[in-house]
Amino acid sequence: MANQTVTYTQEGYKELVDELSYLKNTRRAEIVHDIEVARGFGDLSENSEYDEARTEQAKTEARIKELEEKILHAEIIDESTIDTGKVSVGSTVVVYDPDEDEEDTYIIVGSNEVSALDNKISDLSPIGKALMGHHAGDKVTVEAPKTSYVLEIKKVERTKKA
Repeated sequence: MANQTVTYTQEGYKELVDELSYLKNTRRAEIVHDIEVARGFGDLSENSEYDEARTEQAKTEARIKELEEKILHAEIIDESTIDTGKVSVGSTVVVYDPDEDEEDTYIIVGSNEVSALDNKISDLSPIGKALMGHHAGDKVTVEAPKTSYVLEIKKVERTKKA
């Protein structure tokens, strides 16, 4: 990811910063404590608690470095400037699929904020790419890997914070 900017909503960026803060200020101290306790169990060469704590320390430090890199290269969308009538990162979009005769709602987010459980799709996904820049009433063609299909945009609004 060297020097490549990644788009985030303000909420997604805050989640990164909060996780980094937790790892640096709380989790590191917990792991140091776990290592100290494990050292008290004796011979380190046969001490599974010590090995486990050191492994957790390595994972945590790797995650800290990853988060610092993401934060360094983050581009945060100013959601107050979003044209609520046009699909962009930070938009909630209701679409109608005539082939399936159903409506779906998607939240357009940066690629590192994707969550299938929350219907958060990337602006770089096939559906996200097709929707970007369009307005309610537009019909867009989604180019999926093995097929293409049409969606009608029913509603576009700025995503509300929970």
